[in-house]
Amino acid sequence: MIRLTINDLFELNSSVIYNPDSFAYATKVVIDSRAVTKDSLFIAIRGNNFDGHDFVKQAVNSGASAIIINRTMLEKFDDINLTIITVDDTVKALGQVANIWRKKLNAKVISLTGSNGKTSTKEIISSLLEKKFNVVKTVSNNNNHIGVPLTILSADRKTDFIVLEHGTNHFKEIEYTAQIAQPDFGLITNIGNSHLEYLINKKGVFNEKRILLDEVIKSNGVIFINDDDKYLSKYVVNYRKRISFGFTNNAIINGKILGFSVDGKMKLKISTPKFSLEVNLPLYGLSNAKNILAAVAVCYKLGMAKNELINSINSLTQPKGRLEVINNADMLIINDTYNANPESMSAAFNLLSKINLFRNKIIVLGDMFELGSQAKVIHLSLTKQILKVKPKAVFTIGKNMKFMSAELKIKFKNIKHFSDRNKMKKFLSEYDFSESSVLVKGSRGMKMEEMVSSILEGKK
Repeated sequence: MIRLTINDLFELNSSVIYNPDSFAYATKVVIDSRAVTKDSLFIAIRGNNFDGHDFVKQAVNSGASAIIINRTMLEKFDDINLTIITVDDTVKALGQVANIWRKKLNAKVISLTGSNGKTSTKEIISSLLEKKFNVVKTVSNNNNHIGVPLTILSADRKTDFIVLEHGTNHFKEIEYTAQIAQPDFGLITNIGNSHLEYLINKKGVFNEKRILLDEVIKSNGVIFINDDDKYLSKYVVNYRKRISFGFTNNAIINGKILGFSVDGKMKLKISTPKFSLEVNLPLYGLSNAKNILAAVAVCYKLGMAKNELINSINSLTQPKGRLEVINNADMLIINDTYNANPESMSAAFNLLSKINLFRNKIIVLGDMFELGSQAKVIHLSLTKQILKVKPKAVFTIGKNMKFMSAELKIKFKNIKHFSDRNKMKKFLSEYDFSESSVLVKGSRGMKMEEMVSSILEGKK
């Protein structure tokens, strides 16, 4: 059992400790008062919807052994006979506590980020490792300045590996969470046009995300490099603990596509310095083949054998909303509604083009978000990709898809744009999708999963 002591709490920046003698130790750190049990350290975080300071007394009544609050809130709790730690910023204190916890663990930390595929790759790495090791991973995509510390704090002495996803949409965010995690292994899936509203361009994306690898190098850890990515392939080439992966011949962990089934599933060959393996991937899309290749690079380095990797890959299941293929009688839906950016759009179009189960291909699209001043241009660039798919029909919604729709209509007549969500849902529920493969995609805020539901409702 990991214990936080009074000496650990004195390490917190700007901390002032009241009633230190009443504190023995804490074996659990929480920010949700409902999760407090005996010997918990409760940290009051002020968020967008709730202020943890409003639940301090509930945490105390539930058995918390100490609380961390913002300095300005001390007077509110002067009647509490418990160890109180005041700090300038409880969010930063959470990160510092997580870093202290991380140093007490025996676990190795695997950190990853990237413009596309980081959540899927995190899930794949975790699934492969779980067959042999005790693994803690980022839940869902809780990959920010709150989620990363909480994931670390959920690990215990039995944990072998922590698989952490690091997200960012502003400069310096990766630096903050990476310094908390102090990863032993680091991986960037790719560099793409993500979060351009704040990161400006691909170079900005690269400069933000490469900080993760820099932190790994500082501790003499292992970095995994996507050799197919022009920004990453030339990065710290001479670093001796550098393992490359990709579909190029130069990659240490090399992938080769051997073919596709009629429903778009891929046969993949993966070559390592010690062995090669061939698998029929249970996940769809070239992007998932890349994610699996990255995961194999990590797991190979961590000592997993050929048969262990094959068996683990064969047991993978498609995550909901991420190139999730739904077979429904005489129709197939590619539900890729979890999120969207230019690179993931291209990956989805690529998958649709590989599926030849039905004679028709139909595309249903919503806007891509966080593209800043380049939003209109990037949406317009989808036109050529869509024409290559040769769809029967295209249906769109969103202010930027409206521009793309107008451009596409010059060369492609069977396109319909909607400005009203309910009208689009009604239309899709009544449209005849028989003998069709249908792609539905858009950014998270577009809630395109509702369009998937409408299509399926219409088939009942």
